[in-house]
Amino acid sequence: MDKLTDLNDLFQHELKDLYSAEQQILKVLPKMADATSHDELRRAFQEHEQVTREQVRRLETIADDLGFELKGTKCKGIEGILDEGKDVLKADADPSTRDAALIGQAQRVEHYEIAGYGTARTYARRLGYDRAAELLQTTLEEEGNTDQRLTQLAESLVNPDAHTQRMR
Repeated sequence: MDKLTDLNDLFQHELKDLYSAEQQILKVLPKMADATSHDELRRAFQEHEQVTREQVRRLETIADDLGFELKGTKCKGIEGILDEGKDVLKADADPSTRDAALIGQAQRVEHYEIAGYGTARTYARRLGYDRAAELLQTTLEEEGNTDQRLTQLAESLVNPDAHTQRMR
């Protein structure tokens, strides 16, 4: 971890951690989309990949504005969550049940990101980085929307299909 002497150092560390997380997520989202059996869930993962690319650009904009590099940190938290998701991809599972598990893993990722972006946004506000705070708030809202969409897909489509498999 970088030396943390003040809130600005902590803010930069948080952004580096989020940047690393987003890079790791971008590598896994296509695999998740390919593994789904529900077209609507596949589209949700594909659309979130595009949203994630924009979130990466926002982080790069903030770093450029404030004059620091985002590289050099590996987000171990998201790495662990994604490793669990890879286990789901490898599992011998009914397709609908796999989709339900993928939603659960994706929501773990979203919740991790929501915590990180909320923290970074709060630091930015305290530091007077208004533009950064606005950009981070936009991403925070997108992550919340993704989480809600996944819940809706789980409750209305995927979980009922997975439950029906049990009844057969």
